[in-house]
Amino acid sequence: MEVARTKHGIYMSQRKYTLDLLQEIGMLGCKEANTPIEPTNQNNFEDDSPPSDKTRYQSLVGKLIYLTHTRPDIGFAVSMASRHMSNPTDVHEKAMRRILQYLKGCAFDRKSTTGYCTFVWENLVTWRSKKQSMVARSSAEAELRVMAHDICEGI
Repeated sequence: MEVARTKHGIYMSQRKYTLDLLQEIGMLGCKEANTPIEPTNQNNFEDDSPPSDKTRYQSLVGKLIYLTHTRPDIGFAVSMASRHMSNPTDVHEKAMRRILQYLKGCAFDRKSTTGYCTFVWENLVTWRSKKQSMVARSSAEAELRVMAHDICEGI
């Protein structure tokens, strides 16, 4: 993970890790995707396609899980892919490649991602994950924005 302190705050990125991963898989020159999962095939993970290399698939899922620490936008797609680690098929491998294509096409910037969940007793009421419109000068400023959004949602 690359960490840099600038006059605008602390900047954390896994850009090099992502590029190294794309290089390792042989997808550095791949076509970019706008979304980490195909919108029309979100639930089409069950099929009778031939089995995929289980060890390679599990390794790739693990690396993508590591990326979700700074890239929560791929969290859902990675969780869908991780459900099939014990018996991956070519369809699952294709879905994994779609996530990598998305990572290649996504611009890296210094904007924080706002994410919060609101519970009433133990019931999830609202949730949100969105890139902030401005670059925060510090992590405290970014967290303050999240709290302000959460309070407004609660009101």
